[in-house]
Amino acid sequence: MSLSQSISAALPNLRRYARALTGNQRDGDNLIAGVLETLIADRSRLTADLPLKVALYRLFLEIYNREATPGSEPSAASDKESAADRRLSHLSPMPRQAYLLRALEGFNAEDAASALGLSDAEVNGLVAQANQEMMSQVATDVLIIEDEPMIALDLKDIMTGLGHNVVAVARTHREALAAIEKQPVGLVLADIQLADGSSGIEAVNDILSISGVPIVFITAYPERLLTGQRPEPTFLITKPFEPENVKAITSQALFFDLRAKPRDPSGAGRLSARGI
Repeated sequence: MSLSQSISAALPNLRRYARALTGNQRDGDNLIAGVLETLIADRSRLTADLPLKVALYRLFLEIYNREATPGSEPSAASDKESAADRRLSHLSPMPRQAYLLRALEGFNAEDAASALGLSDAEVNGLVAQANQEMMSQVATDVLIIEDEPMIALDLKDIMTGLGHNVVAVARTHREALAAIEKQPVGLVLADIQLADGSSGIEAVNDILSISGVPIVFITAYPERLLTGQRPEPTFLITKPFEPENVKAITSQALFFDLRAKPRDPSGAGRLSARGI
């Protein structure tokens, strides 16, 4: 495989990382364009002593950290992106980078350290800090759309452990719509292939026509969603999943949800549906 082919194969995941890190597709793609322009000018920036994927992420993070301006006023692009920028300022930049490399991109500690230019111990410390910061973010009501009972139970346990309230587990398109109409939620976890042969994607589309709730897809078929075509899901978890991965992505989904509010533990004043 040629270098250009290898880079092309790595771009969908790098774009996913860029979206999660910046909070929106436009800024993420602008940074990716900067990576490609740099490589066109100087391919030696992909150092031979690192695996291609690690070197590519290292270059991306160098550009991201050079161009990021924490604490500055966000650009007046749209209300959604401005609010996302303000919310990003509350999460420490380096812990977020390390956390996403480990939990979202599946880097081991050594590769994450190489991508960040840090030691393994420093990366572990950043991940621990990010985990603490992310867990302090908003708790909400959750709908799980999953037809496999054991997986649904695992997801419910993970969500409950994070302080969320799972209001329903739906096994079909019909059950998902009935659940969302009965109780608006602040987060949806959705498989794409359901028990009766119905589509989780169609269920999500119908939910989004009612509510702009953030969606996290959990699927054994990521290729059906990561096509390289827009729009793509920002938040995607591949089965079989690790609990830390679920924690990271769901926390990111809520973190970038611009209207997120703490759930009232008493059950009063539950979150209403929110548009995006």
